[in-house]
Amino acid sequence: MAENKVLFEFEVNGKKIQIVRGDITVEDVDAIVNAANSYLKHGGGVAGAIVRRGGYEIQKESDELVRKHGAVPVGKAVYTGGGKLKARYVIHTVGPRWGEGNEVEKLRSAIRSALEVATQLKLKSISLPAVSTGIFGFPKDLGAKVITEEVVNFLKTQDTTLEVVRLCNIDELTSNLFLKEAERISSESP
Repeated sequence: MAENKVLFEFEVNGKKIQIVRGDITVEDVDAIVNAANSYLKHGGGVAGAIVRRGGYEIQKESDELVRKHGAVPVGKAVYTGGGKLKARYVIHTVGPRWGEGNEVEKLRSAIRSALEVATQLKLKSISLPAVSTGIFGFPKDLGAKVITEEVVNFLKTQDTTLEVVRLCNIDELTSNLFLKEAERISSESP
């Protein structure tokens, strides 16, 4: 696959938000975000791709986290090392399954939690996929809106070490939905 491509960039509070089309597993950032399940079993989708590229140690570390601390609640995030990835860390956030109730607030919480973990780790750059919009069935257009708004809100209201937040998706449809949201939000901002 070709190199990841920045489709759009805008600033919030002096921090960059970039809309990226490409493979999150090759992102050259401090951390990538994994759209995880509560048991951190990384079989399919983004999670499976991360373990295939980053190595089984990511799954092993995830299994150890769950063994020690129990399942990760929906809306919360934890982290492991990045294995063989360029990213030093993988932040595993658990988004909602569509139809379980209160999905929008749970997705906001999952994104906020991932950004909080990155801040606690004092990271400067992070790349997030469209959490919950794959096998969890969250509508892609609504997911793009909620995720983009939550990133903007976090950068506006929180004291964070993050300087660059990349919203990275491999498929054109999802990338274009994020692009549309970013253009809408940046045009509404003073």
